[in-house]
Amino acid sequence: MANNTNLGAAKAAKNDEFYTQYADIQKEVNAYLEYNPDTFRDKTVLLPCDDPEWSNFTRFFAQNFERLGLKRLISTSYAVESKKYKNYQPSLFETESPLFDADKTRIKGKIFELTHDTNQNGRIDIDDLEWHYLEGDGDFRSREVCKLRDEADIIVTNPPFSLFREFVAWCLNANKALLIIGNLNAITYKEIFPCIKDNRLWLGATGFMNDMVFAVPKGTDVDPKDKAKAAKLGYVGDYTRLGNSCWFTNMEHGRRHESLNLMTMKDNLRYSKRKKIRERGYIQYENYDAIDIPYVDSIPSDYDGAMGVPTTFLDKYCPEQFELIGFAEGDSGKELGLKPYPRELKKLNKSLRDGQLYYIDEDGIPQKPYARILIRKKQ
Repeated sequence: MANNTNLGAAKAAKNDEFYTQYADIQKEVNAYLEYNPDTFRDKTVLLPCDDPEWSNFTRFFAQNFERLGLKRLISTSYAVESKKYKNYQPSLFETESPLFDADKTRIKGKIFELTHDTNQNGRIDIDDLEWHYLEGDGDFRSREVCKLRDEADIIVTNPPFSLFREFVAWCLNANKALLIIGNLNAITYKEIFPCIKDNRLWLGATGFMNDMVFAVPKGTDVDPKDKAKAAKLGYVGDYTRLGNSCWFTNMEHGRRHESLNLMTMKDNLRYSKRKKIRERGYIQYENYDAIDIPYVDSIPSDYDGAMGVPTTFLDKYCPEQFELIGFAEGDSGKELGLKPYPRELKKLNKSLRDGQLYYIDEDGIPQKPYARILIRKKQ
């Protein structure tokens, strides 16, 4: 997929300059407010990896400070010289401040805080932000940003793709609520899936497998197809579209407790809209006691055994309805007890790997389904 390639290239190049759109932030945050209007009330929100000159996260939370009932908003930015992208021009917001220092601004991070009505115009919003330089470059792993993390209740941002695993650990190890954007493939990471399985992390309320548009620095190499798709969605210029992005959180939203409405196995075999299910039925794996489910909507409601489902299942996962057994891939699959494949099958399918599920198709050829999560219906 083009968007997978784009994300992979970004990670490989450590090009982490993707700027989230205001509308996407608003849509996601509103989902939590619908579930609980007091989600952010009296909370300190930290936006690391942000900068008001670029970041819509800071704009959104500053402009909605009073509506959300925030106690404190903290935003930290990363120093220009510490980034891969260094073509930076300071804004008037910064240069017109008596705090501005042309040398410091390239090597020091900045902290922006919002707590009260500084200009005394009767409301608290983005015009009341106060800022100063940090002692270091603003890296979220630095001692001073870790201290800010410890003071915060909720951490919200689009963290660097190349540091996603480390960033999630940085939040969860400090027992913080988080709401962040990541690549859907992150659910397969050995550091991330156990957090999902243990109910410490789950997918957000919006944006799953939908096109999310991100602004990028001027001159960034963008796939023409992604640029055209962004333009079609109304974003013309230095934008790209990443269809494999989603939100990750450990904050409650009502959608994750909505059970899937499923048919019985008998009804699926007779009436499923999936021709493959009607014609071939449910295939048993050769190396694990489970059946293969190629489509989420084909999960039988009355099957009590283990099932291998696509990773997209996690967007529909209701913890009251299903148990996550594990991720059947590589070392994780081996730990689950997937039996090694007989080596003579390699000549029939060179892609076979130990730790992955496989079944024998109608022609006697071993087939390996794409990344499966093993689940079981809760009784």
